[in-house]
Amino acid sequence: MEKLVPKLFTTMKDYTKEQFVKDVIAGIIVAIIALPLSIALALASGVTPEKGIYTAITAGFVISFLGGSRVQIAGPTAAFATIVAGIVAKNGMEGLIVATVMAGIILILMGLLRLGNLIKFIPYTITTGFTSGIAVTILVGQIKDFLGLTVVTEEPLIATTDKLKAVFQFIDTFNWQAFLVGMVCLAILIFWQYMPGFFKKIPPSLIAVLVGIGMVSGLDMKVNTIGDLYEISSKLPKFSMPSFSFGMVQELLPDAFTIAILAAIESLLSCVVADSMVNGRHRSNMELIAQGAGNITSALFGGIPATGAIARTAANVKNGGRTPVAGMVHAVTLLLILVVLMPYAALIPMPAIAAILFMVAYNMSEWRKFFHLLKTSPKSDIIVLVSTFVLTVVFDLVVAIEVGIVLAAMLFMKRMSEETEVEGWKYVDEEEDNDPDSISLRVVPKGTIVYEISGPLFFGAADKILKISLAETDKCLVLRMRSVNAIDATAMHSLEELYQQCKRKKITLVFSHVNEQPRKVMEKDDFIELVGAENFCVHIDDALERAKAVCGQK
Repeated sequence: MEKLVPKLFTTMKDYTKEQFVKDVIAGIIVAIIALPLSIALALASGVTPEKGIYTAITAGFVISFLGGSRVQIAGPTAAFATIVAGIVAKNGMEGLIVATVMAGIILILMGLLRLGNLIKFIPYTITTGFTSGIAVTILVGQIKDFLGLTVVTEEPLIATTDKLKAVFQFIDTFNWQAFLVGMVCLAILIFWQYMPGFFKKIPPSLIAVLVGIGMVSGLDMKVNTIGDLYEISSKLPKFSMPSFSFGMVQELLPDAFTIAILAAIESLLSCVVADSMVNGRHRSNMELIAQGAGNITSALFGGIPATGAIARTAANVKNGGRTPVAGMVHAVTLLLILVVLMPYAALIPMPAIAAILFMVAYNMSEWRKFFHLLKTSPKSDIIVLVSTFVLTVVFDLVVAIEVGIVLAAMLFMKRMSEETEVEGWKYVDEEEDNDPDSISLRVVPKGTIVYEISGPLFFGAADKILKISLAETDKCLVLRMRSVNAIDATAMHSLEELYQQCKRKKITLVFSHVNEQPRKVMEKDDFIELVGAENFCVHIDDALERAKAVCGQK
């Protein structure tokens, strides 16, 4: 069983000064990358800029300290932007704090209950669908700032469709100067990777921000900056305990579960990617506990939900980070930046933030994978993929995940039920078949019918058992179950009804080759005692011999 021990404690056993230097350098570089991203993601989430930094500092430190990965970097990510914006608009920061604390508790319970491996049972089509949907919502939400539009509404716009309508409604307020700044910043973000040597190592988002500030301030352009729209605070994060009420907990519970599931999926996915980069192995349950503790800490110190960030984790690995110390250094560096440089964040133009979020949306959209799934997947998977995507864009993430999982489960059960068959043997006397298990090599006693069941017996296929037809002349029914590897309570109930039907018609029910899991279920249900242990045979030949005895034949 996986140990619930943070990776930090394991890596400290053979820690060296050389690795400490590498971790410090990697942590500082990742902090520089995280700075503009944290501000941009905070604004996309409908909160003030410093709350993104608070999240990266508090959650980043705690998750690195307690985490189950050597190199995971945690902080605010784009996955939470739309759901956080919705919670803040409806319930304010107080509601967000409550939802995030509840999500943290859920994550800790998931880790303690060793549910880290259960995340893999969420279909790939659902994760791809809502990830692509989130990318679209982020992109649509930033069009306003990228074009410099002045949108005036009575209530804050939450739904993606409302934001898109507002773009067309207020398109006449287009600001060409804002658009120019946005295009220049976007071009830097796209083409900076082609710069030679040392320049390539500088985070393009930092360059885009600096160039944007230079354009707006130096050329006296009439473009909204963060300082024009938000109050900037360089204060240290303060502890604040929210006031919980039963009504608020009840209302925010679906959002808390969505945050917890998202945090679990994204962080464990990031861990898997990181493992392949450092040839390591993460502890999934410990990572879930760390994510829970990190989110609770973030919420209580004024932050927003956090999870493992794949891009920042990859940057950490590429720059030499190999232990959780790098993630802790990244958090401490951001704390120093908050105190010293945060007032200058007021100068960052909103089109520059929009350009950064455009790139975030593009990178997380996975549009190639999305279209590949559309081309190659079965129809049921395509239905789940498209439904999750559309629901994420049109409604919200809570609805998308709930409907996606239910839809995927129903289609999976339908597919499995189609694989389960209950067929009667065809009696052939010719011995032309060389298969030792073939019916053609066996004599079925008169008055005996044999049915073979193939596939899992669960509630989606349980009704097929009751379709077995029994005649008045039958004396024995043999059920061959060598291909049934699992059975559930509904199927067990159907077998009990079949037994009662046989009992009324004075037909003996005989089982052949009942596998381990179905046999345990039958024993627990006292079904074997009810039918009679003598009527459970190891092999079909034994079952046919039992049928002969029942039918009074030699």
